[in-house]
Amino acid sequence: MRKVADAERIRSFMHALGAAADTPARVYFTGGATAVLMGWRPSTIDIDMRVFPESDTLYRAIPRLKEELHLNVELASPADFIPEIPDWETRSLFITREQKVSFYHYDPYAQALAKIERRHAQDIEDVRQFIRSGLVDPRRALEYFDEIEARLHFYPAIDPASFRKAAEELLGKS
Repeated sequence: MRKVADAERIRSFMHALGAAADTPARVYFTGGATAVLMGWRPSTIDIDMRVFPESDTLYRAIPRLKEELHLNVELASPADFIPEIPDWETRSLFITREQKVSFYHYDPYAQALAKIERRHAQDIEDVRQFIRSGLVDPRRALEYFDEIEARLHFYPAIDPASFRKAAEELLGKS
């Protein structure tokens, strides 16, 4: 049976994944894993992450670690749900390094916009936490929305007008 992931369990996963790596890699956490490691909530249902560059060794280790640590791990990032924001890697926040793997929080702006697009209650609270913590400036987040808006048609599940409305309501009109 899989358990919720608290900070200790996420850090155990990071340590074990680092130990499994045979080449340098970067892992970007998003969603609940970021919220837990930032101390905004005690646990998350799963660890959402993206690996760069793709690593056969790490991808093979993930199912084993999921079973050993009784965790849910999903390969997901904001770019799976909204257009990628230019230079997202430079805004991603370093967490730690475990052997050959460097761990980061995926760009807070990309996370916030993806959460606004989903509009789940927990997602909206996470966006507010990003703002309260100073990791996301609402005005700049709207500028990033403007940058990706022309590419929203590549994500047919998104209604651009309702996404803009939600972003403006939560972030304030510029």
